[in-house]
Amino acid sequence: SEAFLTTIGVDFKIRTIDYHGKKVKLQIWDTAGQERFRIITSNAYYRGSHGFIVVYDITSLESFQKIEMWFNLIKENANQNAKKLLVGNKRDLTSQRIVDYAQGKELADSLNIPYVETSAKDSTNVKQLFMDMISELLPSV
Repeated sequence: SEAFLTTIGVDFKIRTIDYHGKKVKLQIWDTAGQERFRIITSNAYYRGSHGFIVVYDITSLESFQKIEMWFNLIKENANQNAKKLLVGNKRDLTSQRIVDYAQGKELADSLNIPYVETSAKDSTNVKQLFMDMISELLPSV
């Protein structure tokens, strides 16, 4: 059985992705989403960021209900032109799904941002979500 670790504080990665023949380097700051780590994930991480991927767990209504709080933090602390993307994760756990696709899509539409569902476990749509973010970012960076 594979082990998936919860982010504690902030994890930083650099990924280079081929986007329509161009190499695009992404600097990814993975901040902990759990309330108990919120003090560690200082609002300073928001400043200067060009894009935000906000992820919730489709098997957790509580996770989904906190999305607006995260977008409010982004609105208060980030550049107004920063691009945003909403992601419903754990798509592979269909039998445990609590938040359906339509709910996630409706929220994303109300925020005027793209929506995608992924599975970090089996990588479904993970590359696509980064391609979507690059597509949002390239005209403005």
